[in-house]
Amino acid sequence: MRPDPTRCLLLIDDEPAQRRLVTAIGARAGWWVRGASDIDAAAEMLRDPEQPKVDAILLDHWLPGEEGTQLIEQIRTMAPDLPLLVMTAQTSVAVAVDAMRAGANDFLVKPIAPDRLLAALNAATDRRQKNGELRPLSEKISKTLAFDEIVGSAPKFRAAMAVAAKAARARVSVLIEGESGSGKEVIAQAIHSSSPRGRKAMITVNCGAIPANLVESVLFGHEKGAFTGAFDRHIGRFEDADGSTLFLDEVGELPLDTQVKLLRAIETGEIQRIGGRAIQMVDVRIIAATNRRLIDEVAAGRFREDLYYRLNVVHVDIPPLRDRSSDIPGLARHLLARIAEQPGMRYLSITDDALAVLMRYGWPGNVRQLQNALFRAAVLCEGNALTAADFPQIQTESAFSRRASDVHRPQLNGASQNAALDHAPGITLYAGDGNMRSLEEIEADVIRLAIGHYRGRMTEVARRLGIGRSTLYRKLGELGIGEVA
Repeated sequence: MRPDPTRCLLLIDDEPAQRRLVTAIGARAGWWVRGASDIDAAAEMLRDPEQPKVDAILLDHWLPGEEGTQLIEQIRTMAPDLPLLVMTAQTSVAVAVDAMRAGANDFLVKPIAPDRLLAALNAATDRRQKNGELRPLSEKISKTLAFDEIVGSAPKFRAAMAVAAKAARARVSVLIEGESGSGKEVIAQAIHSSSPRGRKAMITVNCGAIPANLVESVLFGHEKGAFTGAFDRHIGRFEDADGSTLFLDEVGELPLDTQVKLLRAIETGEIQRIGGRAIQMVDVRIIAATNRRLIDEVAAGRFREDLYYRLNVVHVDIPPLRDRSSDIPGLARHLLARIAEQPGMRYLSITDDALAVLMRYGWPGNVRQLQNALFRAAVLCEGNALTAADFPQIQTESAFSRRASDVHRPQLNGASQNAALDHAPGITLYAGDGNMRSLEEIEADVIRLAIGHYRGRMTEVARRLGIGRSTLYRKLGELGIGEVA
């Protein structure tokens, strides 16, 4: 008999090596993995009363097309209520759409990172977690946005965007702090693309996804033979970013010894490959991001204070989505327009009752989770508009979380919610001190929102605002929207 806390995963995969890998990953997080070489063996295990109760199914080597769809339908016939995740080397959004329409709960792209697999399993089996993260799809849908295309009018968010935009033209380091999924990489990309370095691609390093013993090699490179397994020379990301921007995502995960070398590289512009003797000069602008409060990490001794101040020349604090619920209608429409551009998808509108459901939810996964929820609903929607019925899980999770959090988290009242729905995304009329904002500030917000709503189509923006294109561009210059939008 298995221990009560242990969950059981049925892995359908004909490769013993892959089964051993998934078994090892699952065991570290309390998952008992049972392997089946094919669909018939899986059916036998599900029918056998002596076998353990299965909590989730992972199907490896899934391929799109009629055969793959029939395979998922077979599994659904055997286990209609179990979470089903499919894993494949295919990276197309259209493939994910096919898998989900066939009945899959989530879609994983190989090679799969252990934390990604465990997060998907935990989300699929825990109703309190955001189900079906679909992170690979989010990455596919994401695209570079300019500041005037980033949707959001909440005062704290606009203040953060103003700081980020002002910093874009300078060479100074920027530290972006915010919860996971709040849009830190989107903002980093906007800073880079608005800078003089924007002609070159921004180089991104996810510091939290690199093993501690490899992070120095990834950043600074290594020479052939520098360590066991170094069969060739490797160019580090600092060299790749020479003349451009290096985005260090989850910078708080860097080991302390690597932090020392990073500090020196920022201070002097000098780098040295592991095992190399030559010192190289690079011109790199650093944007760092973290979902932690880095000053707290400094106080705990996990992050160097001198590096913190080197990175935190300009500080951008991104508020979580739950603190800017009035932005959700505008964000939802914007994201649906982007989803509609993906293969196999079509444009859908969204009703007020659906928006009300989305605005009542706390969004622990922030904008990324909102995008995933909209994508899932859009894939399965048979009508021309998303309604409240298309978000059953959000309604369930919202009811579950409200019982625990209502006393701590203020909810929008009916009047506020209706105002946000009717005019979303709204315009803030009052400053923080209770006085009216200036007409110039309000006008600037209206223009920003119009540019975002019409996705940068300036002729349409001018037409909808009832002004000529030349007048619109003159106002952009007068209001400084090109720099602080």
